[in-house]
Amino acid sequence: MVDESAVSFIKRGLEAGQTAIKASKIAEATSKNSRVINFAQMEIADHVNINDNLQKIAITNKVAATDSVSNVHQAAIEGMSKNSNLKFDQAYIRLMIDDHEEAIKIFNVAKTDRDEDIQRFARRTLPVLMMHLDSANAIAESLK
Repeated sequence: MVDESAVSFIKRGLEAGQTAIKASKIAEATSKNSRVINFAQMEIADHVNINDNLQKIAITNKVAATDSVSNVHQAAIEGMSKNSNLKFDQAYIRLMIDDHEEAIKIFNVAKTDRDEDIQRFARRTLPVLMMHLDSANAIAESLK
């Protein structure tokens, strides 16, 4: 069994992934910008894979984790969805930047967790999250 910090990491990681997936599906369907659409498709593919792997760790360690989005993230997604065109793209990319910055902090802590599976998962996933953040920042610059 994992300790409380690992349980927290698993739950927060799954929720962050679900947020990225949900927001990105909306972006994929709403945006007219090919860079934003391509980014959203990458987000969906990568975060489905990340969440699948994290869910396996949760199951192995008997951690009850849901695949829901927090009220705070749901409100951010709804706020983003009320925009259109450039304002939508900017709001989506801002959400992705903010969430990936937070996720990177969480994963940096998890890479030193006592549980080796959590450590390996965090170390393997961090470069993907960092690449997502770099891509989102580059897109944000192009949307100014």
